[in-house]
Amino acid sequence: MPDRPKKMERQAGGGILSRFRKRLPLHRAGPPQENLGEVVKEPERALEHCLPNLAGGQHFFEYLLVVSLKRKHSGEDYEPRIIYQFPKRENLLRGQQEEEERLLGAIPLFCFPDGNERAPLTECPRETFSFVLTNVDGSRKIGYCRRLLPDGHGPRLPRVYCIISCIGCFGLFSKILDEVEKRHQISMAIIYPFMQGLREAAFPAPGKTVTLKSFIPDSGTEFISLTRPLDSHLEHVDFRSLMRCLSFEQILQIFASAVLERRIIFLAEGLSTLSQCIHATAALLYPFSWAHTYIPVVPESLLGTVCCPTPFMVGVQMRFRQEVLDSPMEEVLLVNLCEGTFLMSVGDEKDILPPKLQDDILESLSQGIKESQTSEQINEHVSRPFVQFFVKTVGHYASYIKREVNGQGRFQERAFYKALTSKANRRFVKKFVKTQLFSLFIQEAEKSKNPPADYFQKKIREYEEQKKQKKPKEKTVK
Repeated sequence: MPDRPKKMERQAGGGILSRFRKRLPLHRAGPPQENLGEVVKEPERALEHCLPNLAGGQHFFEYLLVVSLKRKHSGEDYEPRIIYQFPKRENLLRGQQEEEERLLGAIPLFCFPDGNERAPLTECPRETFSFVLTNVDGSRKIGYCRRLLPDGHGPRLPRVYCIISCIGCFGLFSKILDEVEKRHQISMAIIYPFMQGLREAAFPAPGKTVTLKSFIPDSGTEFISLTRPLDSHLEHVDFRSLMRCLSFEQILQIFASAVLERRIIFLAEGLSTLSQCIHATAALLYPFSWAHTYIPVVPESLLGTVCCPTPFMVGVQMRFRQEVLDSPMEEVLLVNLCEGTFLMSVGDEKDILPPKLQDDILESLSQGIKESQTSEQINEHVSRPFVQFFVKTVGHYASYIKREVNGQGRFQERAFYKALTSKANRRFVKKFVKTQLFSLFIQEAEKSKNPPADYFQKKIREYEEQKKQKKPKEKTVK
């Protein structure tokens, strides 16, 4: 069997946190520098190393941080700093402490990726966005952010509330940030009991609800319900921004580029637009996972990422457009989300996917989305044809994993793609099986004797059942 890519070019992304080892001084976030309430002390607890766990039962989050702008020691400019941290961890082992310091050193730059644009403001758009920090072991932590301007008069420094979690569930954390913001408008002191209650609650399983009790002065006791979508593979995404910015044909070309693990850069003014569009693009790859450099909003100090020779998917603010265009880049798809155009492309994006399957995707997408549909219904509508694409091209993979005596599976690559009757599909799959996307997926399948009972397997079973029902009809016609 031809060699497939080894297990981690996942680390080809470099581990965003590791890049900050030499770039940033190691420091622990100190106590609040303003009257922001007490930072809780907590017994020793190791930082988790996990990919998002969709089963439920784990903690909602690792940290709640408040990041604001403070003058540099030179007094000429501002830099982002953590001014509040919950929980505060003490008695960590040396390795755990160094990891925490790297994490807390990196986060402020992602909360304020604007670079030299940091300054007091009289107006600031309220933005909800997210970023992803990848460690050298491939584990990811997600930062859910709400940036706003504190109440007051005259120029003020914007502030970011940031929740760090291993769990991908954008809608749920957006609701949590709503509650944090509501309490922020009253007093920082009442944020702590709310977050403490959240921290003690177990993360719900798909389709389940957790209810928190929280007291707010002048309002009394409130009950806050947090419900996870039943279909958990789309809970971290909202496709509406992507559809507002681009046509279905353009989305399909971006998908094709991502499937072959090319370099993709998104440009937009707003942080919310950038993070939502890049998360949506990555979600189109389900059941496969993007394992390369992945930065929804690139801080100014990491703009050099766009020159990397390895695959990446990054979002860059429009103010850095010229710096990006002046960078030495090869074979990149540069997407202007503000104007809905491609500023740079390889040129073959329309020819990557089999023509018939492209038409199927576009026909399904164009069937229309009603304004009355919920975000979950829209997500399902957009995601379905892309999942079906993978069902038709690689959904037969389980039949080509041969088990040895010890139970270890061995994937029969050549027999797998030769089983496809369509030449166009076969040409595409011969390229796709060489990608890290497919390699990581198959490595997990080789380890497991039984396919996971997830949405993808459900669609595979439905497709196979449809094919069985068609065969008798075809024989009758003959």
